[in-house]
Amino acid sequence: MAELPVAVVTGAGSGLGRHITRALADAGHRVVLIGRRADALRETAAGIPTERALVLPSDVTDPAAVAAIFDAVVEKWGRVDVLVNNAGTFGPAGGVDEVSPEQWQQVVDVNLTGAFLCAHNAVRVMKAQDPQGGRIINNGSISAHTPRPGSVAYTATKHAITGLTKSISLDGREYGIACGQIDIGNAATEMTSGIATGARQADGSVKPEPTFDAEHAARAVVYMATLPPEANVQFLTLTATTMPYIGRG
Repeated sequence: MAELPVAVVTGAGSGLGRHITRALADAGHRVVLIGRRADALRETAAGIPTERALVLPSDVTDPAAVAAIFDAVVEKWGRVDVLVNNAGTFGPAGGVDEVSPEQWQQVVDVNLTGAFLCAHNAVRVMKAQDPQGGRIINNGSISAHTPRPGSVAYTATKHAITGLTKSISLDGREYGIACGQIDIGNAATEMTSGIATGARQADGSVKPEPTFDAEHAARAVVYMATLPPEANVQFLTLTATTMPYIGRG
């Protein structure tokens, strides 16, 4: 019997990462849970058969730590079939003149450099394994298209994720490595809990926005992850139906 595919999920301890990890496990993957808090990762792994879950607390902004993650996965299961680059932070609210250079750098480190480091090591493994290849799914955001007010650091990193996605797609072709991006608007998680009660709009008003069950986003990631090698979802945008996204501004 063929071995179950191996999926690495960053930011797996809460929010979308928790939903995605459990959905991939339910779909038949062995899952590697990456995040800063071991207790939160273990909560996510509860209910997943122990032989199919590998909990690896780590910091995605640390190059040596990220390399060690992927080495540990290869040592345990021999390969990486899917990487879900999900870890992220909104960071401080503020305009370009209000966010400090240190705050800017913190958001860049997590959202962009962390995704790069994980992709760097995943591609390293995917090129070397037999059979060669795999799939990377980057969590973008609708902020990869259109910003919210006061979100300069978050929005800039999410626009950059789109460039990362395109570059990995191009450079990975000859090695059987596909890369796609899911841009999610208002999935109901801890990170978006405030949106349901009141979110600042482009006209300066504060209004509640609709959300949707994060399970729908998790199922969308599973769809992307389980496509055959010859097919790829390059970009997928999933939003609450009536959220103020189209026409934002």
